[in-house]
Amino acid sequence: MNALISTGELVRLIDQGTALVVDCRKELSAPQAGRIAHASAHVPGAIYADLDTDLSDLSKPGLGRHPLPDAPAFSRVLSTWGWTPDRPVAIYDDAGGALAAARLWWMLRLAGAQQVSVLDGGWTAWLKDGMATSTGSSEVLPSTVDVRFDERQLVDFDALRSGLDDGSICLLDARGGPRYRGEVEPLDRVAGHVPGALNRPFSENLQADGRFKPARELADAFRALFAAHAPENVVHMCGSGVTACHNILAMEHAGLHGSRLFAPSWSGWISDPARPVSTGALP
Repeated sequence: MNALISTGELVRLIDQGTALVVDCRKELSAPQAGRIAHASAHVPGAIYADLDTDLSDLSKPGLGRHPLPDAPAFSRVLSTWGWTPDRPVAIYDDAGGALAAARLWWMLRLAGAQQVSVLDGGWTAWLKDGMATSTGSSEVLPSTVDVRFDERQLVDFDALRSGLDDGSICLLDARGGPRYRGEVEPLDRVAGHVPGALNRPFSENLQADGRFKPARELADAFRALFAAHAPENVVHMCGSGVTACHNILAMEHAGLHGSRLFAPSWSGWISDPARPVSTGALP
């Protein structure tokens, strides 16, 4: 499966009867809003995944606002959804994939899934294209899976600092420009960015209608940022490791494979006051 799936392709996939469709809608300021929206209307057969409880382990200190769960915990979640490695997965939200469809897409890839896509344009495109919707809950037949995470796709604090110091990595920050520059900070206690990080707001991956820009256009834009670095030496971050996955998704869509995630992101970086902080734009 490609990284992105169109509404028409998703209809055909659902008609085949084997797909797992996951609704990841989320509002950070209203934690239950996504679940309520799902109960009101969703893609037929879709189950709901909550960023805070299914895709994060909020009990982990020092690893940001949305720490990754351990593989056994994610295995239990996948089992309750009835996922198996041979089952195709399609994921959507109503934020262009940023909250939190791209996060689940990336986590499934981290766990070795091959057949996983994000609905291009998400819930908005589904409604705009006149597709059918359902209400209430969807039936699930649980499975039993035991996944392992591919740690090569992750970068920890030490590897990040070492890579920035020797220039072997290019760090891209997916937050909006004002947050990156430290002009505003609505979510975290410190404003600014990791010294050496470049700014690539995830919103720049999308067209006005909420669908992704063409692959060639995205490839040119990303290559202009990371210059001489290979895609596998590009590391992504954001505020808490969620919207950064949108940039990974965009690069995969653009044919730039193998970039990695600094999952703690900004909220994890500033958990230690000794870590340096920069403000303003890079020269």
